Amino acid sequence: MSISYHDSNTRMSQATIHNGTVYLAGQVPRDASADMRGQTEQVLARIDELLAQAGTSKENLLSAQIWVTSMAEFDQMNAAWDAWVVPGRPPVRAALEAKLAKPEWKVEIMVVAALPEA
Repeated sequence: MSISYHDSNTRMSQATIHNGTVYLAGQVPRDASADMRGQTEQVLARIDELLAQAGTSKENLLSAQIWVTSMAEFDQMNAAWDAWVVPGRPPVRAALEAKLAKPEWKVEIMVVAALPEA
């Protein structure tokens, strides 16, 4: 059994890979001054980066978990998500309202993706 850990510190890794599956940590925005859509776009761009580093892409998403701080802004998050997700290949998804680690963050997204078959 082989597990690889990427972008790690003493507390966590940003990605782990096991048995052809890539697991990403929850991703949050870098610029918290943006609105919900802007923060979501930042998070999705970071997910693209991490998936590429792991050797896969959003085309191979299996699942997504999304936390938003306010369902009143849920449509803004969905607008960014819908523009990003690959048509015809949406992953299973759960989304809920939650208090995040920093009050200025509006969204956190965690995904799981398959590695493409060689």
